[in-house]
Amino acid sequence: MRSVWLPIKDIASKVQAGELKAADLVEQSLKLIEEKSEYKAIVATTETEARKRAKQIDEAIARGDDAGRLAGVPFIAKDNFLVFGADTTAASNILKGFSAPYQATAINRLEAEGAICVAKANLDAFAHGTSTENSDFFTTLNPQDKTRVPGGSSGGSAASVVLELAPFALGTDTGGSIRQPASFSGCIGYKPSYGLVSRSGVVAMASSTDVIGPLASTVDDAALVLDVMAGPDELDSTTIARQDDYTELNQSLKGKKIGVIKEYMGEGLSLEVKHVIESSIDKLKQAGAEISEVSIPSTDMALAVYYILCPAEVSSNLARYDGQRYAYTAKDAKNLDQSYLLSRGQGFGKEAKRRIMIGTYVLSSGYYDAYYRKAQTVRTKLINEFEAALKDVDFLIGPVAPTTAFKIGANVDNPLQMYLCDIMTVTSNMVGNPSISIPAGKAEGGLPVGLQIMAARRQDKELLAVAKASEEAFA
Repeated sequence: MRSVWLPIKDIASKVQAGELKAADLVEQSLKLIEEKSEYKAIVATTETEARKRAKQIDEAIARGDDAGRLAGVPFIAKDNFLVFGADTTAASNILKGFSAPYQATAINRLEAEGAICVAKANLDAFAHGTSTENSDFFTTLNPQDKTRVPGGSSGGSAASVVLELAPFALGTDTGGSIRQPASFSGCIGYKPSYGLVSRSGVVAMASSTDVIGPLASTVDDAALVLDVMAGPDELDSTTIARQDDYTELNQSLKGKKIGVIKEYMGEGLSLEVKHVIESSIDKLKQAGAEISEVSIPSTDMALAVYYILCPAEVSSNLARYDGQRYAYTAKDAKNLDQSYLLSRGQGFGKEAKRRIMIGTYVLSSGYYDAYYRKAQTVRTKLINEFEAALKDVDFLIGPVAPTTAFKIGANVDNPLQMYLCDIMTVTSNMVGNPSISIPAGKAEGGLPVGLQIMAARRQDKELLAVAKASEEAFA
C-alpha cells in the first residue's frame, strides 16, 4: 500500500489544477531520498536541474498553459540512461565523470509531458547482474529486509519505488533486470515488447535483448508511463509501431485462457515461491480465468543460450570504453597500448571482464559455429515454441524467480548460482515478447513474490489489461 504518493494521473491532474506545486513535489522526493539514503538506492540526484524544471512547469501552469500528462511528477532513472544534471556512469568506474551530451529518448518523452527526473538509481555495473552487488559503488539494500539484495540489475530503481522515493522509476531489462528486482522488492515491473520503447541514449548491454520499461506501484501507473514513452524513434532503427492508448485497461479475467509454463513449476523452484504462485493461480481461477498447463520444452536451454548470446553482444558493446573517448583514463599509461590495457583493467569490474572474455571466446575463430551459431538456432526454436503456445492460450504465467530475495553476499563467489536467478526471465528477452511481474503475495518471513505474465509480441495493451485484472484479483 502506498502512503506517500497519489496515483500518477492524480498527481498530474492536481498540478495542472494548481492544487499541487511541481516545486513542492520535487522537494518532497529529494527529502525522501535523503531520509532513506541508508538503503543506497540512489547514485546521484539531479536536484539543480529538477528544481529548474519544476519552476518552469509551475510558471507554465500559472500562465494557463498545458504542462503535460505527467505534469510535476518526479521520477528516478536507472543510471544507464543519459540524463542532464548528473553524470551517467552505469555504476561503473570506467564512466565516472561522464556528463551526457544529450538525453535518452525515453527521458525526453517523459519530460515533454511534464515529468521531472530527480535522481539516478544504482544498478549492477553496465546492468551485468541480478543483485546490484556488481555495482562498482555500493550494494543497494532490499526495502523489505536490509540484509538481502533488492534484485538486479535495476535494483536501485525497484527499491526506489518500494521506498516511495518517487512515484515511478525507469529500468532496463536484458534478461530479467526489471521483473526480477520487482519481484524481490515488491512492486510492478514491466518489460515491453522488444522495440516498443526507444533504446537511444541508454548505455547498451546486449542490443538484441535490451528493453526499456517502468517500475511502479500499480499497473495503471506503469501503463501511463509506457504510453508516454512508447513508439517509433528515428534514433533507434529497431523501434516498432505502438498500439492505441495503453491506459485503457478495462478487462475481466473471465474466459481468458492462461497457460502455466510446466517447466517453471518443477525442479529448482523453492517451495515457498511455489506455494505463493499456486495460491495466485487459484485466485485467477476464482476470477474466471481458464487455467491449463503448457509445455515449452526448449526453456531448459534458454539460460545457456542467453549466456552465450548476451556476453557476445556485451563484448562488442563494451569495446568502446577504451580509456580514450570517455571520462576515465589510466594516468600511469606510458603509451597508447598501455592506456588501453590499464584503462580497461582498472575501469571494469570483475563481472564486466568475465562477460567480455566469455563473449570474445564464443565469437572467436573456431568457436563461433560451435557456440554462437548454435545458440542463435536454439533462440529461433524458442521463438517458434512460444508462438505455438500462444496460439492455444492468451497468456503464459509462472514465477519470476526460483527463490525470494537472497542474502547479500550469498552468491557473490558463485557466478553460476547468480546466473541461475535469471532462469525464468531470460526466455522472454530471447523471444522479444512483453512480460510483467506483479506482486502475487508474500512468502514465509514476509518477502514478496512476483507472478510473471507473458503475452505474444506486440500485445502489450492486452498484457497490461490482464495484469491489472490480476492485480485486482490479488488485492
